[in-house]
Amino acid sequence: MNEEQTGNERASGHGQTRAIVVGPYPTRGPAALSRDAQARLSEAVGLAQAIDLDIVGEIPIALSEVRPATYLGKGKVEEIAEAVKEKEAGLVSMDCQLSPVQQRNLEKAWDAKVIDRTGLILEIFGQRARTKEGSLQVELAHLAYQKSRLVRSWTHLERQRGGFGFLGGPGETQIETDRRLIEERMRRIEHDLDKVKRTRGLHRKTRRDVPYPVVALVGYTNAGKSTLFNRLTKAEVLAQDMLFATLDPTLRQIRLPHGARVLLSDTVGFISDLPTMLVTAFRATLEEVTLADVILHVRDVSHEDSEAQARDVEAILEELGLKGEAEGRIIEVWNKIDALDQERCEALKLAARGYEPGRRPAMVSALTGEGLDMLLARIENLLAESRMTLALELAPEDGQGLAWLHAHAEVLSRETREDGGSRLVVRVAPERAEEVRRRYGAAAPAERGG
Repeated sequence: MNEEQTGNERASGHGQTRAIVVGPYPTRGPAALSRDAQARLSEAVGLAQAIDLDIVGEIPIALSEVRPATYLGKGKVEEIAEAVKEKEAGLVSMDCQLSPVQQRNLEKAWDAKVIDRTGLILEIFGQRARTKEGSLQVELAHLAYQKSRLVRSWTHLERQRGGFGFLGGPGETQIETDRRLIEERMRRIEHDLDKVKRTRGLHRKTRRDVPYPVVALVGYTNAGKSTLFNRLTKAEVLAQDMLFATLDPTLRQIRLPHGARVLLSDTVGFISDLPTMLVTAFRATLEEVTLADVILHVRDVSHEDSEAQARDVEAILEELGLKGEAEGRIIEVWNKIDALDQERCEALKLAARGYEPGRRPAMVSALTGEGLDMLLARIENLLAESRMTLALELAPEDGQGLAWLHAHAEVLSRETREDGGSRLVVRVAPERAEEVRRRYGAAAPAERGG
């Protein structure tokens, strides 16, 4: 097989690359799959479809041991070679992490391009990143991945289908040059990212000066975060039944029931076995989560693998240092209840009532809006726990002061005095309390909480 043959992608009539998805899942040992194999394979197919591949075959494999040279046993390698030939597939997506040698050996055996889970996720990220920071983060992760593929036995580094492919077909004598070029490019990107982060830090400081609390949406990819974001903000963020529809964090302002404004942040979806290089690369992007006042963990409770997906999200939150420290500010949102039959929905409602009130999941449908009023009230109550409630009196002519309070605090109640002035109870962030006291005289503290 020569490079030209490998690079020629066999395409369907619509110009899509024909692909076979292989799910080789170990059945024992530390690498054994902790979730349903069919659900994991379906997810792998969804990932491949996310970069517009034409899936012509799905092959689950129960793997007793991983082979150093080809990952799979000889019989399975030959079986897949037959399938590739029969289906005229130009690409095989392996839902596992392959070493460079394994990838190369499989490409030789199948006369087709082979991409592993890491490479596939990087491709998706490469296509979806829209902001400058997102694009730089993905390029940095992709270069780290490319650098790991530079081994003596490697004979080509051609363009992978979709988002990236920086170097085209170097021979063995090029390896050291390529490594140096990659390292130089990585250093430049890291320098550019530092500048972007500083700018974002200034923007965040401006927001703190307002200050509006931040509510961050997190969850497994395709859990419905963007649909929920759109429903709450009336925005038009890309929300599709597609893995990784959202990559770059999006911020919008919303009002809570008592009028307080908060910033809602939609973030990248999490996924099992997220490449380590991407967790590192997107740590800055996920800073919105680490700094959020409230975190909404959105779960697709209609998915058969919902519990395993939740564990994967919790593992990444733990990796971000959030699991213990943020426990009190996480609300679990059980989304897509509209997709459940009545019996399953009642069973979940019963299960939710088994949680202690402060940790009880919010059951919602982002699609229909069911349960969102109660969710907003939960967010407001959680924010209220760290806020101060103050009683104030305003002169009749202080319309400007009233407007300021509505813009910077929650106005919980307002009574009009006989002289036309106002008696108000407001709730403010602790850092605002002194300013409110100064601005409105001796504001006597009212009962705390909400």
